[in-house]
Amino acid sequence: MAVNETEEVETTVVACDGGSGPNGHPLVYLNMEGKNEISCPYCSKHFVLKEGASGAGAH
Repeated sequence: MAVNETEEVETTVVACDGGSGPNGHPLVYLNMEGKNEISCPYCSKHFVLKEGASGAGAH
């Protein structure tokens, strides 16, 4: 995974482990908290809520 990679997601809570290799890190859950995007503080991967997605988590 390249630093600053962007992934479109359908929920406002996402999980990131940085993938394998040098960007790998402990699994963290990120909550967009009313926003439409968030970046991982470990690897800078950027998550963007897909247009039209409900944003509700799977819980």
